[in-house]
This record gives sequence, C-alpha cells and structure tokens, in this order.
Amino acid sequence: MSPVALPRKQSILGVGISATHYGQVADICSEWVNERRRASLQIPARMVTVTSVHGIITGYFEPAFRDIVNSADLATPDGMPVVWAMRSFGVLGQTRVYGPDLMMALCERAAVEGQRFFFYGARQETLDTLSKRLLEKFPGLQIRGMISPPFRALTTEEDEQFVRQIIDSGADVVFVGLSTPKQERWMMEHRSRLPGLALFGVGAAFDFHAGRVEQAPRWMQRSGLEWFFRLTREPSRLWKRYLLITTVFPPLWAMQKLRILRFQSGEN
Repeated sequence: MSPVALPRKQSILGVGISATHYGQVADICSEWVNERRRASLQIPARMVTVTSVHGIITGYFEPAFRDIVNSADLATPDGMPVVWAMRSFGVLGQTRVYGPDLMMALCERAAVEGQRFFFYGARQETLDTLSKRLLEKFPGLQIRGMISPPFRALTTEEDEQFVRQIIDSGADVVFVGLSTPKQERWMMEHRSRLPGLALFGVGAAFDFHAGRVEQAPRWMQRSGLEWFFRLTREPSRLWKRYLLITTVFPPLWAMQKLRILRFQSGEN
C-alpha cells in the first residue's frame, strides 16, 4: 500500500508549513482513516498541527518545539501573516487553513463518510455544549468520546487511563484543544501510544464552536487583525503572546526574505 501523498512544506523561520487547503486536508484525513480500517495499521498516529505566528516564533526560539512541528505530517497555515509569508516565498495562491474552520470541514465530511471523532481538551461543560451543537449541525456525526483533562500535569495512571479510553472508543480522529505549544507536545508524546489514529491540534476551536469565546469577525480575520480582537477579549491571558512574542515575526520574516537569515526546508 503506497503512503498518502502529502503537500510540500515551506520553511518559515525554520518551521515547515504545508502548502495545502481545507479540501486537501479533508481528503488526506479520509485516506488515513480508510487505510487504518483496511489494514489495522499499527504505525504511529498521524499528526496535524494548525500553526500560527505564535507557533512559528515559539519554534524559532525553542528548537525542541520546532522539531515537533516539523515532524508533523501536516502543519497548516493558521493566520493571515503566515499565509502572506508563504506567498512571499513563492507559494502563490496560498489560503488560510484555520483550526476552527478545518474542524468544521472535517465534521461535514465525517457526517457523510462515517469517520469517528474524539475530543480531548477544554472544560467539560464546553465539551458538552460543543457535542450538542455539532450533532445538531451534522446529525450523522459519530462522536465516540470526550475527555476534559485537569489543568495540571497528569499522573501516569491518569494518562494511561485516558489513552485506553481513546483507543477503546473506536475513534479514528482525535481533536486536541489544549492550545499551543501544549497540544503539539501532547500529540508528539502520544503518537506511538495511539497507533493509526489521526491527531488534529485545533487550539481554541472547542471554545469558539461551543460559544464560550467569541470569534473575530471575518473581515478582521481576513485583514490579519484577529490578534487584536482576541487581545481585547482576553487581555490578561493573551497580552504576552501578542505584544511580546508575535511582534518579532515581521522583522524575522523580512530577514529571511532578504536572505539575511537562512533555514533548511522545515521538514525532518
């Protein structure tokens, strides 16, 4: 059986971002699920990161995290500055592949094709509301389970219990909503323990779709101003990310464009 063909990655500050779109990611996910069901694959879980400027800058300063993102099967461009950077490096026509919208695209496909989902992350009340809303929107959707992990480090026993719960559920796809960089580290640590599954790190998608956190208007998302909207809604939690971390992206991007900084392909 030939492996699923993956799109190439464009290096942005050493972090490989996939030149892809919603439909292609959904197609690849469907192929992964079909392969697993046909062959009962015992290979490490597939891993998809939804990577914003925050993730790229974290990877630039933390090589261990950069290696995690670069080892992912797909790293989608989540945020217009990432899209603009990719276009500037020759990935013409690149569009945003935003975590919450990607999750909905996969749910829409799964309601028809039968992929089975599991949710890991967020508060229990958020997961309950999310499940209810998704089933109302996609009546054929199969949600096999949900886990709201504690907001602390897990014990070995808790982690083993959660892994067993996910495996026993019969899910094909696990949506992980722990925020960056925690969700990427969780997926990497659990790849070998969740064989054949597809792990998607979708950030704040659970909170957005459950209505707990308000999304930025589409015009702000298209204009690259989503960060400002989110900062005004959650200043105490996000001020450091947006004012101290992501502000270094434009000059570093410019230095890569001018070849002052040079990076490898962004793939391990």
